[in-house]
Amino acid sequence: MTTHPLLDLPPLSAPRFAAIEDRVAKLLGTSQDVVIMQGEALLPLEGAIRATAGPGTTALNIITGPYGQTFGNWLRDCGATVIDLAVPFHTAVTAEQVREAFAAHPSIDFVSLVHAEAATGNTNPVAEIGEVVRERGALFYLDAVASIGAEPVLPDAWGVDLCVIGAQKAMGGPAGVSAVSVSERAWARMAANPGAPRRSYLSLLDWKERWVDAGRKTLLHAPAQLEMLALEACVERIEAEGLDAVMSRHTAAAAATRAGVRALGGGLEPYVYDAGEAAPVATTLRATSGILASELVARALALDPSVPLAAGGGALASEMIRVNHYGADAALDVVVRCLSVLAEVLVERGVSVDAGEAGRAAERAWG
Repeated sequence: MTTHPLLDLPPLSAPRFAAIEDRVAKLLGTSQDVVIMQGEALLPLEGAIRATAGPGTTALNIITGPYGQTFGNWLRDCGATVIDLAVPFHTAVTAEQVREAFAAHPSIDFVSLVHAEAATGNTNPVAEIGEVVRERGALFYLDAVASIGAEPVLPDAWGVDLCVIGAQKAMGGPAGVSAVSVSERAWARMAANPGAPRRSYLSLLDWKERWVDAGRKTLLHAPAQLEMLALEACVERIEAEGLDAVMSRHTAAAAATRAGVRALGGGLEPYVYDAGEAAPVATTLRATSGILASELVARALALDPSVPLAAGGGALASEMIRVNHYGADAALDVVVRCLSVLAEVLVERGVSVDAGEAGRAAERAWG
């Protein structure tokens, strides 16, 4: 009988677990407590809301994509009064819109926001929104799962009380673990919330009392060992390349994709109109040529299964194409391959395109 080497590893020690948390905190530039939770990012995203929201909460839930809709559902399930601020998915919310929401609803004491929506390709101005939230004294909850590694994520500088990240997108790491930074204000809100999960896999308070406050000496339960080691390797890789260099690759990939698509023609155009509102982690495209986006993507993947293309979800499947140029795929050759295979599919369907100029435009935009 043979044993795979990854199935015969010694247990991950508490000191090593804590050291990985410290490196993630450094990546976020935060002095807040950082807890690495043993599950995909939905675990801390839901856990943080259920820990801090309840019947006495008035939440401003900003919707710029599908995750904002999910957060609103969780908040209502907790008994919170929810004011939804929804904007079209091809754009971003503005700080002025947030200010107007506070003026109309002075009781708001919780704000939930997605930094970058990989599903729709937009990104929101967190620094400016954070200023408004701080002025009003509300608790600020941020989903930075898609943005971390692709653009700056600065919880302390932006006044973010709960900042959730995952490693599976721009960081190029595992999906099975995630992290949340927690401010002192957020811990106090949890401690005062009788509905906060306790003795539960969702419980952040369990992590605070049994891990953080206890000096990080004994883990609550057996950690997801392989995923933690993968997260450690992922952070090491980012440290070696330099976070600024990693973010620059993503910025260049987004610029190259937008420029290449505009040069390609054939009825494809950026889904997010304003480049300043487009997320570096992934670029979404709108198909206007009468060809269903889902069919175009399916054929492209049949021709080249390696390209990081996906159709939009749900109702967006008919018109949206996602170019997921994140992690190792934030590279010029990947962008050019995506443009090339999209051109090939369009030509098959009798649509006129300029694949050569698309590639040249992408190269020029990459710099």
